[in-house]
Amino acid sequence: MARPIWNGTLSFGLLNIPVAVMSGQRTNDLHFRMLDSRNNKPVRYERVNAQTGREVPWKDVVKAFEYRKGNYVVLEPEDIEGAAPESHESVDLETFVEADAIGPEYYEKPYYLVPGKRAEKGYVLLRQTLEKTGRIGVGRVVIRTREYLCAVLPRGKALMLNLLRYPSEVIPQSEYSFPASAKRVNRSELAMAEKLVEALSGEWKPEQFKDEFRARLKKVIEKRLKGGKTVGAEPEEGAEPAGQSTNVVDFVSLLKQSLAEGGRAPAKKKAARRAAPRKKAARKSAARKRA
Repeated sequence: MARPIWNGTLSFGLLNIPVAVMSGQRTNDLHFRMLDSRNNKPVRYERVNAQTGREVPWKDVVKAFEYRKGNYVVLEPEDIEGAAPESHESVDLETFVEADAIGPEYYEKPYYLVPGKRAEKGYVLLRQTLEKTGRIGVGRVVIRTREYLCAVLPRGKALMLNLLRYPSEVIPQSEYSFPASAKRVNRSELAMAEKLVEALSGEWKPEQFKDEFRARLKKVIEKRLKGGKTVGAEPEEGAEPAGQSTNVVDFVSLLKQSLAEGGRAPAKKKAARRAAPRKKAARKSAARKRA
């Protein structure tokens, strides 16, 4: 079960609705470790002093703003805390606008607003009001220490909170060159293009779209695993399985288990456990013969 970003209230006017802010996206990227090609050992990144070349421990690292090349203003932790907004557990809606008034370039990251206990009535009231009026709420929210512009909009049975970019974060179209007219496009070309769009039109079914690059890459990893093309130390007998970031073999073992279909992975584990006593017995027998 996912954990909420925070629990607080969704407020507009005098109405306060207890909600939990839950992530509305997940990352499916495959994570890779960087290895030294000369001995296949993990590459470690360190904080190094640019002048002395020595590693700097975290306790000695401070934040600073470079106001001119090579010149900095050092900020203390209390400086940053003092600049942070006071309200950390509230979505404060300041206005309501037409749903199509905000362009796609402003939307950044989605969250779900899950109603708290005894908050269903206020939650449904706001959702149905937004649906009926065709509007979305715009306000501010603090996530961790940063204040964001946000939009609250109805989506099926849910209210979604989407972080918005500030105008200063959106590059205006005037900075690029776009064709202003379509003098070279004749009517027949336009008619053919419209027919093609109609022929390819359909309902939006997101489940039809797959991350094909990731799927192909997983097949490559599977193939290399089956071919024994791995590097790194084999896990010791009785050692804790996978999950440690410094062991590439452990990482790919977990990945292989996650790719297994149905009960294949558990079956392999059982087979491995059954095989372990035989291997131990064989080693003991070989040791007695050498003795």
